[in-house]
Amino acid sequence: MTDQDIDPATMRKQYRSEIVHEDGLAEDPMRQFAEWFQQAADSHLFEPNAMVVSTATPDGRPSSRTVLLKQFDERGFVFYTNYGSRKGREIDANAHVALLFPWHPISRQVIVTGTASRTGRDETAAYFRSRPHGSQLGAWASEQSRVIASRAELDRRYAELAERYPEGEQVPVPPEWGGIRVVPDGIEFWQGHENRLHDRLRYVLEDGKWRLERLCP
Repeated sequence: MTDQDIDPATMRKQYRSEIVHEDGLAEDPMRQFAEWFQQAADSHLFEPNAMVVSTATPDGRPSSRTVLLKQFDERGFVFYTNYGSRKGREIDANAHVALLFPWHPISRQVIVTGTASRTGRDETAAYFRSRPHGSQLGAWASEQSRVIASRAELDRRYAELAERYPEGEQVPVPPEWGGIRVVPDGIEFWQGHENRLHDRLRYVLEDGKWRLERLCP
């Protein structure tokens, strides 16, 4: 290590925020998520709907990536992807996933565990049609997670699609592209505090009902 290298062991930040009490949380974790999500958006965070999606192979090899949350309700959390991507293939083989919303500027995280499955094609088509035209073409141009010879090859594919489907013309939904819904069985709300004495409140689904518990930080 040189004098100019940054030592991560010396990087420290004190989190100063109000204590989160159990009686101040909603009975239903999706309502509590909606409240925190609104507060994250009101704080003008960059892409507050960005979340880390972690999947694993059947033998337990994990992988993670950041994607954008596109819908949430009592049924769960939805994002969209190419089903042939690494995450798509891993979800097909092992439905257990985790989501992490890293809202660092407001010293908060939300961690979700649950099972994932594909949304219906009607739901996928409705969202696909709401995407910008360029994003629709991009979903066709990219065989996500597959090896490609060069950036030029990707740009060539996109240009051919742009010629085939000019602006204003409906782009069909790619057959291997669609929604993934994560149905939660656990949702943890994490609030940072001084001296690493963070609040960790976790909802756990048991026999169809949510139980709230506090974890040591």
